[in-house]
Amino acid sequence: MMKGLAVTTLLCISNVSAFAPTTVRNANSALNMKAEASRRDVFEKAAFVAIGLGTSSGFVPAAYAAGSPPSAAELERIKIGYKKIAYLLENFDQETTVCKENGGECKRDADPVRRYMGLRSTTDPLFQIEKVFAKAKYMDIDPDKLEDFFEATEDWNTAVNMSNSMAFISQFGEYNPGGGKDEVLKYLEEAKKQVVLAEASLKRIMNCLEIE
Repeated sequence: MMKGLAVTTLLCISNVSAFAPTTVRNANSALNMKAEASRRDVFEKAAFVAIGLGTSSGFVPAAYAAGSPPSAAELERIKIGYKKIAYLLENFDQETTVCKENGGECKRDADPVRRYMGLRSTTDPLFQIEKVFAKAKYMDIDPDKLEDFFEATEDWNTAVNMSNSMAFISQFGEYNPGGGKDEVLKYLEEAKKQVVLAEASLKRIMNCLEIE
């Protein structure tokens, strides 16, 4: 009987031993996957720096080797968009005033602000221009300009979002409770301030990307 018990015990130990490596492998696999995900997250956040510094030494991370920088046409969109914003600011009152035909009443309209900022049509040069900015990680940007580029793109995004909000509020300011023409002008002026900030940010981006 003792012999049978010993055999049974050995079989149990054998089964546990055979199962244990699998369990350990599964646990290790899960930990490795988690670590890999963490590494990917860090890598994504450091992509600009890695490439900006790496290209100068001839090294480019494999994950980005197949990427392509902005095309000449895409960079031209930035240039055209900047000129259009500059034009808007130089002619702001004219561009944001709409008059009825035959000498009818004139009203201020904030919608052109959204149009010039690339928020109204897919054909606008600045429409989803942030996707072009994202491709800049494939360019050989001067490492000394990387920080300014990051800040400029963040400032651009903020200014675009704020100008969109202010313009939208201005458009309906006359019809909101307690609103009127004064409210329209108030938020239109706030939208203009954001356009000024957007123009400055876009100029910095152009300098970082060496767009003449």
